[in-house]
Amino acid sequence: MPYDDSVPPTRRARPLLLGAALPLAALCLTTITGCGGSPDTAEGKGADASAPPSASASTSASASAAPEASPTASLPQGPLTGRTVVIDPGHNPRNREHTEEINEQVDIGTGRKECDTTGTSTDDGYAEARFTLDVSHRLRELLQAQGARVLLTHDDDRPFGPCIDERARIGNEAKADAVVSVHADGSAVGNRGFHVILPAAVKGGGADTSKIVKSSADLGARIAGHFVRTTGSAPSNYIGGGTGLDTRDDLGGLNLSTVPKVFVECGNMRDPKDAALLTDARWRQKAAQGMADGIAAHLKG
Repeated sequence: MPYDDSVPPTRRARPLLLGAALPLAALCLTTITGCGGSPDTAEGKGADASAPPSASASTSASASAAPEASPTASLPQGPLTGRTVVIDPGHNPRNREHTEEINEQVDIGTGRKECDTTGTSTDDGYAEARFTLDVSHRLRELLQAQGARVLLTHDDDRPFGPCIDERARIGNEAKADAVVSVHADGSAVGNRGFHVILPAAVKGGGADTSKIVKSSADLGARIAGHFVRTTGSAPSNYIGGGTGLDTRDDLGGLNLSTVPKVFVECGNMRDPKDAALLTDARWRQKAAQGMADGIAAHLKG
């Protein structure tokens, strides 16, 4: 099955629909009935089965080099001028070639966890790592059009990783105003919809989220509100009780963050109806737009 990975021409950002933070409960749609959550998301996924796309030129950061952005003067002046956003494309297309390295345990503050995983894929072999890079490129373009300084934690420019602790460190060292980790879930058929993962109040070892729990919740609520409006996708019917929001304390990328950060699970790659959306380039552009609008609303307060 062919997939369209083309990046569309730069679009002007749509007017924001939210003037203030949505209360978390307000995001619950009465037509959606939520059920119990699942821990099989974000940092622990199934097998990847797809070749990576060709990466476009970008700004990315790694442990060997401090994050560097394009000169501010080269960015258009806009409502996000002076703001820094870090986009974290979930997983790496070549993680599957480095299973020994990504299985190495790293400290997540409250314990230890694998450096990274391969991510999941659709039944037709469209890899989560390929999806996350495509959406991240689209999201970067939309945010830069509004004047934001945008960094990617990686851009298909390294053999594996970065590890989850390094992903957190990149956002911290950039002093990002917001960090968004882009993912897609790998759950059972019939489980549909998106959800945004928020950091729980965690303190232990090198983890202390006490200063970012509230701001991350606002970031996540705004993204969820705009995502449902822009994509037409409903909040998850299997995680978050219909709110599209889930709070977790077992993800190193959140535990170790010192700046506002959320994970966005855009849909379930293992459900054929969700997979049809995730493999559609037009829908991926809507997903990026929804995230961009949510981020902008959060940064504007």
